[in-house]
Amino acid sequence: MSTKKENALVRAQTIVGAAIIPVFVIGYWVVCSKKGILNTTILTSPEQLVARFLKMFSDGSLWKNIFSSTRRVLEGFTIGAFLGLVIGSLVGLFKPIRILLSAVISILRPIPPISMIPFFILWLGIGEESKLTIIAIGSFWSVLLNTIQGFQDTDPNLVEVADVFGKSKAVILFKIVLPSAIPSVFTGLRLGMSHAWTAVVTAEMIAASSGVGYMIQYARELSQPDLLLLGIVCIGIIGLIIDTVVMFIQKKVVYWRTIE
Repeated sequence: MSTKKENALVRAQTIVGAAIIPVFVIGYWVVCSKKGILNTTILTSPEQLVARFLKMFSDGSLWKNIFSSTRRVLEGFTIGAFLGLVIGSLVGLFKPIRILLSAVISILRPIPPISMIPFFILWLGIGEESKLTIIAIGSFWSVLLNTIQGFQDTDPNLVEVADVFGKSKAVILFKIVLPSAIPSVFTGLRLGMSHAWTAVVTAEMIAASSGVGYMIQYARELSQPDLLLLGIVCIGIIGLIIDTVVMFIQKKVVYWRTIE
């Protein structure tokens, strides 16, 4: 019972500690807006932001844009993460494949996915294909590199001991190598999801008729700071929700390791 109370106290302290800065910032924002310290034509007031949210919430336009962006992110991330996991596993496990692909990875990795948007628009058009390709590339590299690193970080002494005791390659792979690599793989998935959101917003700002990125670009063109800020807030909240879900899954899968 005492342990449960201690865990509950720790969780409460964590929540309160994490909320201190956001509450302070929002309070300072409210005070400055009411006293006219902030220029509300550039940085909207909290009242204007809430009014815009309620309006778009009631007419459904906010959910339409959020759904469009979330769908694109999930589809593109699934493609990029799957390719990153498969190729990363092959590169991490097999030295010949690592030697074969090392030069290609080193050349392509520094190229920002955002810089490739005009190319994919010319190649694939302004439809969903070009956006999903950019999102997939944006999430691919984080998953790939962390997967490779996870396999390479396996303790060679453990593998050597298992080999001495006559364990099969399948046992070594599933009992030693994979458990060692999984934490790094989840780190790559979290980073990949973050990069996927960056990619989708940028792609939608350039060529889209719906989505959070389109909403931000539309607000910029019409000088609507409340709409622009609402789009930014939506990105942050959705990203937090997705990251929390991934962390929850990680805690269940990597149950032998404490995750803060």
